[in-house]
Amino acid sequence: MAGTDSHPHHPTPDLDLEFIRSQFPAFSESSLEGWAFFENAGGSYTCGQVIDRLTTYYRRLKVQPYSPYPASSEAGDWMDESYRTIAGYLNVDSDEMHFGPSTSQNTYVLANAFAAPGPLATGGEIIVSNQDHEANAGVWRRMADRSGLVLHEWEVDPETGRLSLDDLDALLSERTRLVVFPHASNVVAHVNPVSEISARAHAVGAWTVVDGVSYAPHGLPDVTGLGADVYLFSMYKTWGPHLGAMVVRQPLWEQLANQGHYFNEGQPHYTLVPAGPDHAQIASAAGVAHYLDAVYGHHFGPASDADAAERGRRVHDLFREYEEQLLAPLLAWLRDRNDLRIVGPADPSLRAPTVAVVSADKPVADIQAVLTEKKLMVGTGDFYAVRPLIGMDIPTKPGVLRLSFVHYTTMDEVDRLIAGLSEALG
Repeated sequence: MAGTDSHPHHPTPDLDLEFIRSQFPAFSESSLEGWAFFENAGGSYTCGQVIDRLTTYYRRLKVQPYSPYPASSEAGDWMDESYRTIAGYLNVDSDEMHFGPSTSQNTYVLANAFAAPGPLATGGEIIVSNQDHEANAGVWRRMADRSGLVLHEWEVDPETGRLSLDDLDALLSERTRLVVFPHASNVVAHVNPVSEISARAHAVGAWTVVDGVSYAPHGLPDVTGLGADVYLFSMYKTWGPHLGAMVVRQPLWEQLANQGHYFNEGQPHYTLVPAGPDHAQIASAAGVAHYLDAVYGHHFGPASDADAAERGRRVHDLFREYEEQLLAPLLAWLRDRNDLRIVGPADPSLRAPTVAVVSADKPVADIQAVLTEKKLMVGTGDFYAVRPLIGMDIPTKPGVLRLSFVHYTTMDEVDRLIAGLSEALG
């Protein structure tokens, strides 16, 4: 997909949707029968591997982990497996992997770690985009207000919602210490060239903090390949438990101020998670890696044939290519309407499958009501993306109609969505 960062190409098979959907208990849940889910950007369905692991942990291993007695020792092993396996798919070291309650809270803690006596203690400048979800924007603005750091706004194009690399170049200087931006916005959805942005930031000695919440559900990225210093995403939007996942690369982590208890100084999984971790949720996170192993095994062959990073790259391409096929007819139909504005690119090769639209004639709540009658689950509102909507002159109330899906969505469901929109809009 254009706009993503390249890696060696391997032939990608067709996605076996029957197999994929068999891995998600929601698709055999009677209360959800007949419903098509198009609010995945707010939280995806959970794969069976995570659910099984979570319930087993609560039944059998719900003790304080890391003691020598069997249940405790195994509980700790399960947690360690999650750090190791998710890190493997992201192509980073397990010590660089951090699980916290949510991405919003992880970002808040991270910002405090950057402040005194962290890397920003001696001043400098921060670049923050207004394409971001507030979780990856507000904390840095607050920190700049408190500390007197100079903050520069990297602003979206008011028509397209895209960020310009030329505009970034004009903001970068030898005083820049941090560049904060999304991999893909949760309303604009344009896939930003993370590796190129990171390279430009690194050239002036700056760190990069990348919000991957709206990208990771479409294929876990190779964080080393992207060159990001921090990469954040939400496990509960990526088929898993309600956790925030945060990668902080070792050279940066070593400079961050400890946010945990003083006696945990220097311990990778504790310094950026000040509260006690949710043992069960962390233990269940490995289920996401097990799901990806199953997808790889079904489509490519034994998991032992490739390391986790390579498996991740191939499954990433498998998901993204299929999702682009789903995006194409929806965007084509929306483009043909003269009463709708597509927020972000209308080209399916440039965006993630999170499609926000504004109607010129119908309130978004009325459109949503008709779609709900048709058993189509969609979202409306600002989705905490207040700044990008303001930057594109879109009223935050009532906001946008958001249609979002992932790789378990079917073409039939997309067709139903288009038919529902046609009826709702008239």
